[in-house]
Amino acid sequence: MRKPLLLAVLAVTFACKEKPKEKVEEVTEEVIEVVEEPEWSVLFDGTSFDGWHFYNGGEVTEPWVLEDGAMVLYTPDPRPEGANYNLVTDTEYTDFVLTLEWNIAEGGNSGFFWGVKEDEKFGQPYITGPEIQVLDNERHPDAKNGEDRLAGSLYDIVPPSENSVNPAGEWNSVELMINHKTNEGHVIQNGVKIVEFPVNSPEWDELVAKSKFADWEDFAKFTTGKIGVQDHGDKVAFRNIKIKEL
Repeated sequence: MRKPLLLAVLAVTFACKEKPKEKVEEVTEEVIEVVEEPEWSVLFDGTSFDGWHFYNGGEVTEPWVLEDGAMVLYTPDPRPEGANYNLVTDTEYTDFVLTLEWNIAEGGNSGFFWGVKEDEKFGQPYITGPEIQVLDNERHPDAKNGEDRLAGSLYDIVPPSENSVNPAGEWNSVELMINHKTNEGHVIQNGVKIVEFPVNSPEWDELVAKSKFADWEDFAKFTTGKIGVQDHGDKVAFRNIKIKEL
């Protein structure tokens, strides 16, 4: 006589085990912003001087020559009075990463610049453009004039944190980054970051004020300018020059 009660219990049990309704999850679209990486541009490919000219002058000729994929300066002896063999790019740049390789002769001195302005009143690229030093640290006397004159230094302003240079006659790789938007500059020499510096006022002005350029009216005054390589009277070679604008 207990069957009706048992059936009632079973009915309640099955009702409790009824599957819950599935939850409907909301699907939201995720917007992914694709930021394109800046592209590298070749400034010197080893086959021509296209994109370069003499500072305040015309197309590149001797004493610069193309040799084994490099631009090489053989300064004449005797040197003509007032000769200027500095080279600059045809294009101006503001924020960028520049990479190149350099090779200096024994006892040699040279450099490369950014922020260079061309005008007959300036005469030399270093009047306006800050310089990254290219030097034979072992033999050139400028190496004894202070650590901010050593190879890889921001010349006369910021010394390298360590000696990462290869000896004269060997190639050295350098990366120079200038970014006014983030107020950052750096030098990486042979894979080692050796120099960091601000590039905007007032921090930059404080550095310049402590250097030999303190009273130079036009030094480092142009955020946009040309890239230059220096004629310092010694044999020097540059190759694999590339730039990426930021």
